[in-house]
Amino acid sequence: MRVVVAPDAFKGTCPAERAAAAIARGWRGVRPDDAVVEIPQADGGEGTLEAVRGALPAAVLRDAGPVTGPDGAEVPGAWLDLGDGTAVCELATVAGLTLMARPDPLGATSRGLGEVMAHAIDAGATRLVIALGGSASTDGGLPVLEALGDRRPPPGGATVLCDVRAPLLGPGGAAAVFGPQKGASAADVVALEARLRSVAARLGADPHAPGAGAAGGVGYALLAWGATLVEGAPEVARVTGLDREGAGAGVVVTGEGRFDAQSSMGKVAGHALATFPRVAVIAGEIAADPGVPSVELTALAGSREAAMADAERCLEEAGRRLARTLSG
Repeated sequence: MRVVVAPDAFKGTCPAERAAAAIARGWRGVRPDDAVVEIPQADGGEGTLEAVRGALPAAVLRDAGPVTGPDGAEVPGAWLDLGDGTAVCELATVAGLTLMARPDPLGATSRGLGEVMAHAIDAGATRLVIALGGSASTDGGLPVLEALGDRRPPPGGATVLCDVRAPLLGPGGAAAVFGPQKGASAADVVALEARLRSVAARLGADPHAPGAGAAGGVGYALLAWGATLVEGAPEVARVTGLDREGAGAGVVVTGEGRFDAQSSMGKVAGHALATFPRVAVIAGEIAADPGVPSVELTALAGSREAAMADAERCLEEAGRRLARTLSG
């Protein structure tokens, strides 16, 4: 059987590449004659650059020099040159929450993404693919536009990969839903919502557009700039070849840190379930029945803490269990 192993990262414990390798080791230990292909995935958030880079050996990582990090200090900037004029930029690498010593919900900035995009455009990129997700800020993306200056999307356009479908404003928007995850208090959320309403009034794009609330409103700012917002997981699957490889596979094994009702809304596992005829799911926690063979790492290890402490061993065992299940 041809098996495609295509998990997202298990955030905080295991990057997608290592997760795929561990699952594949487990599977091969039970079914050594199967053709197992590893295609690590991402949903447009953290790890997108590495997922695309790993799938396209000819892609070259370009140095963008020091850029502004989320706390205002310099961080290394880079973008991925796919060799056909396409530049892939990832917000999390320069403006991600993991780059902060401590959250600063009111002060964190997204400017570094705009600086990387500007570098790619100035280097001759004819198309941009911009991965949002994992941001530290809720600034409406104005610092990104300020860094871009008078630059417009290149001739081939700009595609923004959103890991959420949230609008910019309201109870389901960037401030209310994601602000607390970035350290915002109830009072901070009120202030951030007011900030985003001011950005919406200034830029005039549709604040209700799905994905406008991605990365604290950076999705909205890039929409106003002229970019197209799309769901991240399907686009990453297309770029990395998962759609092609998965279509001919006997089974696609996918996974993520938590499988729940939100997984069908732009996440890697949800895309796999909606796209391929035979899928199996591995997740750190399973809060909604995926309807296919699955392994929950928390149950396997005995606790959430134990699963996180030894994630790769748990993933390898999960690969073995699925291989046995699907042998029947």
